[in-house]
Parts: sequence; C-alpha cells; structure tokens
Amino acid sequence: MQANEYALLTDLYQLTMAQGYWESGKLDEQACFHMYFRENPFKGGYAIACGMDALAELIDNFHFDVEAIAYLASLDAPGGGKLFKAGFLDYLATLKLSVRVDAVHEGTVVFPNDPMVRVIGPVLECQLLETALLNLVSFETLVATKTARVCLEAQSPVAEFGLRRAQGESGGNKASRAAIVGGCASTSNVLAGKLYNVPVSGTHAHSWVMAFDDELEAFRAYAKAFPRNCVLLIDTYNTETGLQNAITVAREMREAGERLVAVRIDSGDLAWEAKRARTTLDAAGFPEVGIVLSNDLDEYTVKSIRDSGAPVNSWGIGTKLATAFDQPSLGGVYKLGAKREGAGSWQDCLKVTGSVGKLTFPGVLDVRRYFHENGKVAGDMVFDVNRGVCCETIVDPADELRQKDLSGKSFVTLLSPLARDGKVVLEPEFRDAMCAQARAREQLELLDDSQKRLVNPHSYPVGLEYSLFKRRRDLAARQRGLEE
Repeated sequence: MQANEYALLTDLYQLTMAQGYWESGKLDEQACFHMYFRENPFKGGYAIACGMDALAELIDNFHFDVEAIAYLASLDAPGGGKLFKAGFLDYLATLKLSVRVDAVHEGTVVFPNDPMVRVIGPVLECQLLETALLNLVSFETLVATKTARVCLEAQSPVAEFGLRRAQGESGGNKASRAAIVGGCASTSNVLAGKLYNVPVSGTHAHSWVMAFDDELEAFRAYAKAFPRNCVLLIDTYNTETGLQNAITVAREMREAGERLVAVRIDSGDLAWEAKRARTTLDAAGFPEVGIVLSNDLDEYTVKSIRDSGAPVNSWGIGTKLATAFDQPSLGGVYKLGAKREGAGSWQDCLKVTGSVGKLTFPGVLDVRRYFHENGKVAGDMVFDVNRGVCCETIVDPADELRQKDLSGKSFVTLLSPLARDGKVVLEPEFRDAMCAQARAREQLELLDDSQKRLVNPHSYPVGLEYSLFKRRRDLAARQRGLEE
C-alpha cells in the first residue's frame, strides 16, 4: 500500500471515537494499551512474534494527507449531514504521533497473555493505531508461527512459494517476509526479496516441460539456460520416466563440468517416490543430486514423510504457509490497561464481561521471562512496571490454584523500545528479516521438546505477578458489585 494511506487503514469506529475524544476535551488524557493473544495458534505450544517492522513502517508513515481529509469530509452521517466535523478534520490534518511504543523483538517466542506490544500516549492516538497494529502484527505472527512448525519438522531447507495463493498483494508480501522470519530458507516472491532483502529461489513449472516437444528436450534446454541452478521437475507425465530423463541430463551436465542440483517431485505418494528416486540416483552414480518435494504440504504431511524414512534434501511449500492454513486468525486483541490525566498517576482499567476468558489486565505491563539453570525457559511473569515485582510467584489468570514460584531464577524483560515521541527508534538489526530468523531459531532452542511437539504440546506457564493478580481480582469484584 502507499505510504500516505496508513492513517486510513482502520475501522471507522476508531475515527468516530477519536472525534468523540476531541469533542469531549480528552486530548490530554493518556492511555496505555497492550496487544496480546489468548490461545496459541494451530493448537500448538508457542508463537513466533512478527510484524514489528510493519508496525514501525505504520508509525513512520502515519499522517492524514489532503486526500485522506477530503475523503473523510465526504462521508455522510446516517441521520443526515456530514459524519465528521470540520474542526476535527482540521485537527487530524496537523496531527503528529507522540506515542511511546514498546514491543518484543521479531523472532521472539511468545505465549498467550504475553503483552507483545505496549502503546502509551494520548488516548486518541492510541485508538487510531489499534486496527492497523492488530492487522499487521497478528497476521505476520500467525504465518511466522506456521512456518516455524513446518521447518522444525522438515529438518532441511524449506522454500516458501505461496504468493499465487496468498491473500492479495499486501498479504502475499507480508506472508513471504513472515515465512522467512519463521525459518524458510528462501521465497519465490521476487518483490518480497527486493523489499525485505531476503533470498529468492525457484526453478520451472510443468508448463515449461509441456512447452517443448518432449520432456528430455525441455530438461536439456533448462540445463543449458541455468547450468548453475538446475532443478528439474520430473512428474509432468510420469515420475519414473522423468527421473531417467533427468539422469540423462545429469550425465551430460557432468561431462560439461556442471551438475544437476536436484529433482523435484510434486505429485503422487511423495515418500514412496522420494525413496525410489534416491535409490535410482545413487545407483546411477549421482548421490549428490538432491530431492525436493512439494505439493500442498504442511507440518503434518512433512512429519509423516520424514517418519517414513524418505530422504528429502529440501521442500517447497506454498499455500499452507502463505495462508497460515487451518487457522484464519491469531485472535490478537488490543486492550486498555491504564489511563491518566496529563502527568498524573496511572489508574487501572479493567474490562469485565460475562466471559471469564475475556477479563483483561490492569496496569502498565511488561513481561519477565525466567530461565532454568540449563538455559531453558521456565515461565513468563506479566507485571506492572510502575508497581514493580513484589513476589516472584506467578498465578494463572484463569485458575488461581495454578501458581509457580520463579524466585532465584535469572530473567530478562521482553518489551523493548520501538518508538519514542512518535518516532521509530528500532535499530536496523531489529527490523531485518534474516536477523529475526536467527533470533527465532535461537528462541526455539530455549523451549523443551515437549513444548514444540505437534500434538498436545506441554503447556508453558504464563502468569500474573502475585500482587497484580490480587489487584485484578479485587478490581473485578468491585466492578461486578461483589465486594463485601
């Protein structure tokens, strides 16, 4: 999307609320919002944070230009007249963000109820950022997590090529970047390669083979055109015949001082075909020629293929990465935790509904991540930065009986500066997709294997610092009128 359109990447009610704040004299009222999710995606044991570079881009480019103001001025109210007042639009035209934003770094392993992003500033500005922030961070986190799950099972390089099946242009580019963060070795998306400085890869389609009079002719032509990047797709007509034609070309390339990199199989019983191809290639004297598998793969099919003993050198995965297949949304939320007048004291805010799972968290929050002596993660504590940690016991926000003592363990805090006074302060290394990929790889090593398994992963403890839990419980009781 164009840089001047970011301010309109929002739900209409964010703008109507903003006008309400403007008209109610709340321009000086400060707010603290937190973005988090309530359940791990894909029924897994973790998520990989992503989308912070996109959030930084949003903040860098947030402004209402002449065209945006003109569009808002054209909107009619359902009851008649214009929806927005001229004075409010004049205010938006000169608005410059002054928010303070802290976030986890991309590639960080995160869990339900961990604040991933904290936004502090005028309530009007915080509100205007909500929809776009959730859109950008939630989607990329979802794709990065799906990719990490796939790559952990693949145990060999994975190329992402889902652009043609992705959710539009912007979704396709963001998905390609997130897939790199999650662990993919490359993407087929050339524009993503340019935009994010990530590796691109690709070979040929079945149509290449069909464009020639026979398969062998097509393979020879491709080897001639790309002698240093020759991977031949062998299942256009018959996989066994295609493999023999590939071996013929491999011999010819060897005689010319070149080599066939790999063969790709895109249909049939992939495990069976991979085993047969490996046996045939080895017998022909080409143990160095790799085997690439593709065809609507995900973490479960990859695991099944590997468990069968199939020898696979790399994988091509598209649709189910780029679309985060089988979970359409992360379910990210953005909730008000505290407010204050000017430079006054922060007042707790808590949303209380009929659903216990939707009870929010009061305060200005951060996360402490504790570690066992062996370096593995031990638990996450959500705490109020203004009140500190009174007790290193965490309490499951959904079950008071589930508590864990983390005292004596080393820890780090997760939220780091992303923007100050409306200006992005992230260092380049924290906006770089390849650096985030390395961080994700390191972070996943901190998890126990039981927390990474596909089925029924072990639950990682995330809880409220004990005094924060008590404060939340008491505040909820008061708001429900249950105080004695």
